[in-house]
Amino acid sequence: MNRSNPRPTPTLSLTQLLLCGGAIVTLSMGIRHGFGLWLQPITQAQDWTRETFAFAIAIQNLAWGITGVFAGMLADKFGAFKVMVVGALLYALGLYGMAHSPTPLLFTLSAGVLIGMAQAGTTYAVVYGVIGRNVAPEKRSWAMGIAAAAGSFGQFLMVPTEGFLIGQFGWQQALVLLGSAACLIIPLAWGLREPGFGGGGQAAHRDQTIAEALKEAFKYPSFQLLMAGYFVCGFQVVFIGVHMPSYLRDKGLSPQVASYALALIGLFNVIGTYAAGTLGQRMQKKNILAFIYFARAVVISIFLLAPLSPLSVYIFAATMGVLWLSTVPPTNAALAQIFGIQHMSMLSGFVFLSHQIGSFMGVWLGGFLYDRNGNYDLVWYIAIGLGVFAGLVNLPVKEAPIRRASALQGA
Repeated sequence: MNRSNPRPTPTLSLTQLLLCGGAIVTLSMGIRHGFGLWLQPITQAQDWTRETFAFAIAIQNLAWGITGVFAGMLADKFGAFKVMVVGALLYALGLYGMAHSPTPLLFTLSAGVLIGMAQAGTTYAVVYGVIGRNVAPEKRSWAMGIAAAAGSFGQFLMVPTEGFLIGQFGWQQALVLLGSAACLIIPLAWGLREPGFGGGGQAAHRDQTIAEALKEAFKYPSFQLLMAGYFVCGFQVVFIGVHMPSYLRDKGLSPQVASYALALIGLFNVIGTYAAGTLGQRMQKKNILAFIYFARAVVISIFLLAPLSPLSVYIFAATMGVLWLSTVPPTNAALAQIFGIQHMSMLSGFVFLSHQIGSFMGVWLGGFLYDRNGNYDLVWYIAIGLGVFAGLVNLPVKEAPIRRASALQGA
């Protein structure tokens, strides 16, 4: 008998869970996906290099990943609601600081550290922990796909909105307005309050301590392989999301092309993430992940070889959009399937830390190599090679629930 993946006892309705969780991810990820639109306005207004802006966003991704581990631990122990409230307040404060930072150091602390910490408490790791505790295993991958699709819809909805706000109110006031919007996460988080946490209730009984769960995971080869693949995911999507608007402008295309391209990525990723979550109920998740990474390498290669035009950009954005965050549902569903749900937010946080280290490298290396070489060519080639690598390392992943000694003794 294997007790590593028990059936959760639902405390929230599926509709409430998906509506509130999806709306939170829509806001948090939607705001975050548009940061590339601020690269040129801020660097030109402040007379900073692109590497300065890129470094702050790189720190944001790293802070998100590091803080995400602890946000996951706290959410598993005390519930997601408290973590999300703190995250929303940090988001608002970070956006306000981003708008009014006079020096690169303060800009890095606000746009980097504060917003990174905010995203750790308001995005996938915490929301997926709630889903894992309240959705039956046979629907879990599908539900995670819905939440990831919400983040994609946020990109489709928010990126053009952010471009409009910059055009109408200027880049500083646009950030302040987004800070006010981030506060909407607080009432939405109220809908994810779980009776088993706080309010006199007790969190669920745990067969493992945090230390035992971490030791088990990090010694398990499939956990390491999932982390390696997620590193590549972070490198690719954050490099493209932050630097593609400037890449297109350098090639003579209008800023509107970049805004529409990022919006198309978000729109088509709704399809991709939902499909990945649904297929995860029927297919091996490792095969879905391998296909996504291989396909990214092919799509980027074709984009670089084809003549650049608005049409080629939109085709690339739509195709890449299908593959954008579609890694999220199968990766997290595989974690839940292998290790169970007791420490899911924490383990998801560690895998996501690998993603964010990749994000740091992608966004910072983009700015660094651009300032050194005057173009992004080398970073594009690295993204292609990493796509092939990630496809290969996901193939050996073993998805079967891990068999623990205590479970075998009980049997």
